[in-house]
Amino acid sequence: MTDANLIHDCMKGDRQAQSVLYAMFIPKMFVVCLRFSKNRQEAEDILQEGFVKVFQFLPQFNYQGSLESWIRKIMVNCALQRIKSNNRLAPVVSIDSYREQLTFDDDMEGYISSRELLKLVMSLPPGYKAVFNLYVFEGYKHREIAEILGITEGTSKSNLSDARTYLKKQLRKMNISATY
Repeated sequence: MTDANLIHDCMKGDRQAQSVLYAMFIPKMFVVCLRFSKNRQEAEDILQEGFVKVFQFLPQFNYQGSLESWIRKIMVNCALQRIKSNNRLAPVVSIDSYREQLTFDDDMEGYISSRELLKLVMSLPPGYKAVFNLYVFEGYKHREIAEILGITEGTSKSNLSDARTYLKKQLRKMNISATY
């Protein structure tokens, strides 16, 4: 079944087609939701809300890009709406304690699983997490992030820098080199 056929059947209200679409994208979209949330339950809530919107707005999908990208954008928007509605953009940790200069030995090597990396990203304060995710994973520019989050471009850059510093410090504690 092609994406076009699947979309058409979903728009007709075919529950089996909707189930197929949901199953196709739930693993990747759940990871997107996890990156923006404080815990698994919140990620599941965002995911469900996102798929409700996917099915609601499916008739507006214009085939200008991939269906996956379109769904991903909806998930990110749902996550950002949740962050904004909970007023969680203000940092909850004093970043001053993390401003120490970090140096890494050239011979220091370490590996981190995607699960551990996800856990580290989830541990970021909400404002830093939103900027980090939008910039690093979603590919937004600071100007776009500033517009989306209602902050200045300078704040976006500062939050990204602070998020990276925080993550490097956490990686250092785990004896993992952090170059990116």
